[in-house]
Amino acid sequence: MKTVSSTCSLFLARTLFLVLLIPSAKPDPDPLQDYCVADTSSGPPPFFVNGYPCIDPKLAISAHFVTSALSKPGNTAANPFGFSVTLTSIRNMPGVNTQGLAMARVDIAPLGLVPLHWHPRASEIAIVIQGNVLVGFVDTSNRLFIQQLRTGDSFVFPKATMHFLYNLDSLKVALVISGLNSQNPGAELVALASFVSNPVLPAEVLQKSFRINEQDVLRIRRNLGG
Repeated sequence: MKTVSSTCSLFLARTLFLVLLIPSAKPDPDPLQDYCVADTSSGPPPFFVNGYPCIDPKLAISAHFVTSALSKPGNTAANPFGFSVTLTSIRNMPGVNTQGLAMARVDIAPLGLVPLHWHPRASEIAIVIQGNVLVGFVDTSNRLFIQQLRTGDSFVFPKATMHFLYNLDSLKVALVISGLNSQNPGAELVALASFVSNPVLPAEVLQKSFRINEQDVLRIRRNLGG
C-alpha cells in the first residue's frame, strides 16, 4: 500500500508540474541577451538546440540585422499551386536568431492559391501590398472566417489554424507580406501532408478519413506529384 501511495503521489506531482508549465509555453523562448547573431560559418551545429549558437557579440555588425531577401519577386511558375514564399531566416538575416519572429514575402500568380496549410509554431498577420486576395481560416469548432482583402488590408491567422490565400485577380500577381511570431514557424500543407507524406499514409486511412475510394487516393497522389 505504501508503494502504491508513493507512486500515486509522484504521478500527481508530475501532473501538477505539467499543468503549471503549459500556460507559460510560448512559440519561441525569450532571448537572454540583447541579440544572438547566428554563427552559420560551419553549417548546422553538431548538437540540437533551439536556434543557433551565437557569434561573439563584439563581432556583431549592422549587416547582421538587415536583408534584402524580401525585395525580390518569387517564381510562382515553379509551384503547381501558383505561389512563392520567401522567408527571412538566419541564412539571410543572422541577427534574427532567438528573436522569435520571421517575415515572409508571398507572391501569388493570377488565380493562384496558397493552399490550405498551418504553421504549428506561430500566429501570422498578413498585409496585402498589391492585389485582391481572398483569405480565410478554420477554427477548432470548424467555423470558417473568410474575408476579401484589397491593397492595404491586413488579416490575422491564429496560431496553428488551417488557412489559405487566394488571388482573385485573373491578370495580376498579388503580393502579401506576413509577420510570424516564431523564428521557425514551420508550414504544413494539408494536401501534401495527407497524400504525399514520406512514407505515405496507408490508403485505408485516407479512404476512411476523406470518404473516398482507392482510385481517388491514387488519382490525388498522382495529381500532387506523389
